[in-house]
Amino acid sequence: MQAFLPRPVVANKAMSKKTLNEANLAALGVDRLAALLIEVSTGSADIKRRLRLELSHNLGAAELAHDVRKRLAVIRRTTSYVGWRKRKALVKDLETQAAMITDKIAGDAPAEAFDLLWQFIALAPSVYERVDDSRGDVGDVFRTGLARLEDIAPHAGLDPHDLAIRVWDALRGNAYGEFDGVITLLAQALGDAGLEHLRQLVNAHEDAPAEAGSEHAALQFLRDLRSTSGDLATGQKARLIRRSLQEIALVQGDTDGFIAQYAPAHLRQPRIAAQVAQMLSRDGRHHEAFDILGDTEGAGDADWDATYVACLLALGRVADAQNHRWAGFCETLDVQTLRDYLKVLPDFEDIEHEDSAKAHALRFPDMATALEFFLEWPDLAHAARLVEDRAAELDGNMYHLLTPAADALCSRYPLAATLLWRAMIEYTLWEGRSSRYAHAADHLMDCAAAEAEITDYSRFIPHPDYVEQLRVTHKHKASFWARVP
Repeated sequence: MQAFLPRPVVANKAMSKKTLNEANLAALGVDRLAALLIEVSTGSADIKRRLRLELSHNLGAAELAHDVRKRLAVIRRTTSYVGWRKRKALVKDLETQAAMITDKIAGDAPAEAFDLLWQFIALAPSVYERVDDSRGDVGDVFRTGLARLEDIAPHAGLDPHDLAIRVWDALRGNAYGEFDGVITLLAQALGDAGLEHLRQLVNAHEDAPAEAGSEHAALQFLRDLRSTSGDLATGQKARLIRRSLQEIALVQGDTDGFIAQYAPAHLRQPRIAAQVAQMLSRDGRHHEAFDILGDTEGAGDADWDATYVACLLALGRVADAQNHRWAGFCETLDVQTLRDYLKVLPDFEDIEHEDSAKAHALRFPDMATALEFFLEWPDLAHAARLVEDRAAELDGNMYHLLTPAADALCSRYPLAATLLWRAMIEYTLWEGRSSRYAHAADHLMDCAAAEAEITDYSRFIPHPDYVEQLRVTHKHKASFWARVP
């Protein structure tokens, strides 16, 4: 019998040679590829611009830098609004310019690349003002570019004194947060000398009087009478100074310098107190950290609680830490807090306390929080018990919780799942939420499917009677009943 080669193998070989990849395209030859690029770029400004940049790069980093600088100037001068149809092209253009700077120029001319990248980031305000960046893709390009300063700056041969001045000028005009974190990124390039000069610039700004505006004095006087713009400017100045000095302190590992920028009122805020206490604890100053936390009423704040417990443990006060964890769990039913509490207990004693925790959860005032706890623990038996014991408290509008809860319970606890579905059905019908009628109809069919698994409805009415009751009570909801088989 004559053997035949399987046709799919031949087809696959043919297809592999037509796949768009570098090897197959290179096989076309230089001349053919050049002709194709000219053809493809016809009518496409983006492709032409990219090709010109590649040609410039072929002539050297200086030539490419010249073209990128020209393009950045064009983007800076442009004032027309960019609609959603053209936003993608703008993002691509920005990405291309950033890539030319960071991937092609930086290797050969890091000083030129640093200067260009700085100009690129400084474009952000003018770009933000003429494009809707609700999706954040424009901001992502600038944030990515900002992060690359950290890699390029140490190789750019920058004068620390001049760099400190440039950084401070940027931070003073940081309208859209485009230079947020720049001190940390440039800490290595600034060095001790640059950071110290930057600190002096910040302190001098704090002591300097407010800059005079260009408005006529009479107009400024009337404006001050009618607004709190002066207080707002003073507050903004104070925040800029505090953030800058704290960032300098952080990169220098100066915990006391960081803390010194906070007023006593700031340190009584749970979030700030937790941050400061964490820094002190990292330095081994646990008593000071505990004192900071002790001056606040932060119980219930997750960061504060975690830091407070960590301080107690560092000080060897295990019993106090355990008491705080238990009190915190009783207030919040936080799963991780309970796990941390039980982990420290001796064998068998943890089982007893776990049972006490679950008993407390069954009585917890907020039933939704209790249900979330049992689902996350997980303990489906207690979740079902909670639902059956407190069915009257179910909020059928919490479909984001009740739907997954019913899905989790339906196989082993069909009655509890049915009660959850009923709660969502009844809320939908009583409130006339027609947009949810399809879901409510599905839930009613879920109840019908679960009926065969329920041997005892206890104090709840069986499914046929429930459906009949619905038909009587909501007989005018024709659009709902039309969806029910």
